[in-house]
Amino acid sequence: MSHLDPHSSAEPRGWDRPDAPAPAPALPWPEPEIDPGQWHRHPAVIPDAYAESPARSRPYADVTAGGDPAAVNGHRDHPDDSEYPTAQLEPVRDVGPVRDVGPVRDVEPEPEPARPSGRRQRGRRRAGADRPPSQQPVPSRAGRNLPAAIAVGVGLGALIVVPLFFYPPAFVMVVAAAVGVGIWEMARAVRRSGAHPPLVPLIAGGVLTVGLAWFSGPDALSLGLLVTVLGTMVWRLGDGPRGFQRDLTAATLIAVYVPFLAGFAALLAAPEDGQWRVLVTLAAVVLSDTGGYAAGVSFGKHPMAPSVSPKKSWEGFAGSVTAAALGSALLLWLFLDVAPWWGALFGVAISGAAVLGDLAESMIKRDLGVKDMSNLLPGHGGLMDRLDSILFALPTAYLLLAVFVPVLE
Repeated sequence: MSHLDPHSSAEPRGWDRPDAPAPAPALPWPEPEIDPGQWHRHPAVIPDAYAESPARSRPYADVTAGGDPAAVNGHRDHPDDSEYPTAQLEPVRDVGPVRDVGPVRDVEPEPEPARPSGRRQRGRRRAGADRPPSQQPVPSRAGRNLPAAIAVGVGLGALIVVPLFFYPPAFVMVVAAAVGVGIWEMARAVRRSGAHPPLVPLIAGGVLTVGLAWFSGPDALSLGLLVTVLGTMVWRLGDGPRGFQRDLTAATLIAVYVPFLAGFAALLAAPEDGQWRVLVTLAAVVLSDTGGYAAGVSFGKHPMAPSVSPKKSWEGFAGSVTAAALGSALLLWLFLDVAPWWGALFGVAISGAAVLGDLAESMIKRDLGVKDMSNLLPGHGGLMDRLDSILFALPTAYLLLAVFVPVLE
């Protein structure tokens, strides 16, 4: 039997009334027997959100005046409170008069300090009250650790120049070792694009290409490239047809880019004056890089190829060409007896080829989504990050020196 409604007559409601119509379907509000349009007549089911002061008159004050703690929100607590959900709510109490604090001003909340996301890098620790933050080395404006870069560059130069003058076959071995490391770095980088060029035939063919160029000349260099590509193709056939074209294309790119271009170093070193040919070529590349770095850091304002290499500027390129032209004019005149103006032309060509090679590798790295080919050399990245400009300069130097200083049979 339904409870008595304290706001209406004592007549039963719902199905207790005789001849009552069928009950309406359940409604989504708390009291299914009350129509939403009649809520103003049944305040018992509406929470008293804006309670008034005890000094003022309240609805149903006669119910709560007796001090019955069971009376909540103007009605007595029934044995079954499930029909009156708001009976479980605590009434809003008066907190006293409200002081006038003046107009409210908009105050921006103080931003919370940003927390570092992810894991800390190796070698770094959190700073605290009793320990200061770790001091990290500040890179140069060109983005390098300059002392480490200079030390590694000097070491690489000594590794090339010393065997070049004292035992040329050892220089060829150094070139072959550099080719093997460069092929490994390139194959490791192109795997990010989904290609998987076979590493074993590429390294074996690259070393063979350099050796053939040293012993038999330019024709053998081309033959070594052909053997490398064919050997890679046959090796890759063992892995099935899936991705064959993609892997073979990546392998061919690596075979041309690293061992074939590096083989021109062996061709330069093969004649009797080969050590001077290699020396003036490497010196022109170093002068180009050094002049471009100095001019770019000091005066660089106009980007040369911002979508490929944002740090290269036209001012740096002008510094590269100027330094390489002046230095090559002097070096070729001293060591190879070439007229200074031909030496300057040699320097301009070497500088252009070096910058082009640097941009080509930057484009490859940007396409693969890598910053450096590896972290093998501190301050330089990978070995290919140092060979990029030299690889394009070697065939340029070989062709120009074959014209300026012909090799006598």
